[in-house]
Amino acid sequence: MSRNPWFETVAEAQRRAKKYLPSTVYGALVAGSERGSTIDDNLSAFAELGFAPRVAGHHAQRDLTTTVLGVESSIPVVISPTGVQAVHPDGEVAVARAAANRGVIMGLSSFASKPVEEVAAANPSVFYQMYWTGTRDAMSQRMERARRAGAKALIATLDWSFSNGRDWGSPAIPEKIDLKTAMKFAPNVITRPRWLWAFGKSGRFPDLTAPNLTPPGGTAPTFFGAYYEWMQTPPPSWDDVKWMREEWGGPFLLKGVSRVDDAKRAVDAGVSAVSVSNHGGNNLDTTPAAIRMLPSVAAAVGDQIEVLLDGGVRRGGDVAKALALGARAVLIGRAYLWGLGANGQTGVENVLDLLRGGLDSAVLGLGRSAVHELCPEDLVIPDGFTRTLGPTV
Repeated sequence: MSRNPWFETVAEAQRRAKKYLPSTVYGALVAGSERGSTIDDNLSAFAELGFAPRVAGHHAQRDLTTTVLGVESSIPVVISPTGVQAVHPDGEVAVARAAANRGVIMGLSSFASKPVEEVAAANPSVFYQMYWTGTRDAMSQRMERARRAGAKALIATLDWSFSNGRDWGSPAIPEKIDLKTAMKFAPNVITRPRWLWAFGKSGRFPDLTAPNLTPPGGTAPTFFGAYYEWMQTPPPSWDDVKWMREEWGGPFLLKGVSRVDDAKRAVDAGVSAVSVSNHGGNNLDTTPAAIRMLPSVAAAVGDQIEVLLDGGVRRGGDVAKALALGARAVLIGRAYLWGLGANGQTGVENVLDLLRGGLDSAVLGLGRSAVHELCPEDLVIPDGFTRTLGPTV
């Protein structure tokens, strides 16, 4: 008798993904850098926040819908762009289908393993993500390609300083998968026959290239080739942020904001939204949890632009807490990757259903009729919980 493929929490999805995926693949999905302090804080900070539920006067019908950068979403959750989702043969396309089936916006990384055209065909509500990498001409070409494919917004991720090294060790990731590499990794992969069979049926090796960074008339770079270009590109200035925003010409989300002064400068640069994020704990370790930094950023710029949160969301209740502290929506990363690793497209849908159910339960218990009504008085906020980074004036 087979086990029920449905899982009831994101934690269970992670456990199943660990059992299903080869250890090197699973290790690539594990968040955190250096000591892992930031990823731990991303998760534990949500547990420090409590709810203040009401006992009567609840609403039989609750509105969980919202818009993000003018795009409708059935719940205030956006798929955060993550690179090379080759944990499953369909990768980002499977995630896009799941998000479309649940009425959720799909964020697609420029380092994705699937072309933006295929992903946009699976989910028209696509936000395309870019790093500051390569020449301005190359970046303009990539923006134009995403625009032609139908991307509704651009996400600029600039909060990366090439932090590396994990106290628990980093997985060995090959430059590409060919027959020689496959033989080298065979002892690790052979212990996960279901995963191996899934790729065997697809007739192809896991794709470790970045097709969305393909130059005109050229071939797709490998992930590490793209990463090297990124490392060699001089870091962007605020004038470069303004250039990206103007070159894109549509809704523009700046991802990775943690400081109040940066949020204000982002407004001056003309962005449409910012995402309060510490890159999922994968960048500068000991940066505070994103949820701790959210209130100060929302208070500073939330009346001028949309403010989102990215980092540590594992439950629908976490979504409610972020909204109560000023976020318009949250982005999720590892949560859906565990679902993808555990059960493909259906696993991603499972995760989105869990977040919807948990959010609806919170909105009900708090006596609200819509997600936009959530506010700080719905929470128990410990003294000293928040962190304000940078000057506020």
